[in-house]
Amino acid sequence: MAELATIARPYAEALFKATQSELSATAEWLDELAAVAANAQLLQFADNPKATHQQVYDLIAGVSKQKASAVAQNFLRTVIDNGRLSVLPEVAVQYRAHVNAQSGLSDAQVYSAFEIDAASLASMGDVLQQRFGRKLNLTVKLAPELIGGIRVVVGDEVLDTSIKARLDQMKVALTA
Repeated sequence: MAELATIARPYAEALFKATQSELSATAEWLDELAAVAANAQLLQFADNPKATHQQVYDLIAGVSKQKASAVAQNFLRTVIDNGRLSVLPEVAVQYRAHVNAQSGLSDAQVYSAFEIDAASLASMGDVLQQRFGRKLNLTVKLAPELIGGIRVVVGDEVLDTSIKARLDQMKVALTA
């Protein structure tokens, strides 16, 4: 994966420098383009020598949910013309890292066995910010295999208070 990161870095840095005035809006459309570009069938179509760059662009623009700005259109055309569509998800990750570094935020992925309402998420966010010592941008994903509790991933740090983790710990203790 180091190769993807190396290829994506100049795209992410250039986009970050070009969109200083509209970082959150850019992150939004870039995340959407990255999600579309992660589709295996789209990548297969884009790699087809019979498919033109314009056909690939039109397909992605047609799937996109929002009207793309001129910057988004130009960026997408550049990525497609250079044959780097498969790198777009990594570009989005690196762009988000630049935005977070500038704003002092960190992305936190919260895995939960059940839905978390907005009030609970807000209070949980305060506790997690104190625990990790920085402002967090929380994203919640359902993970029924946790049985209960939560698992929080912030960068390379993990806080696992799930029932599954506790059961795994008990299993190790009993079999040791």
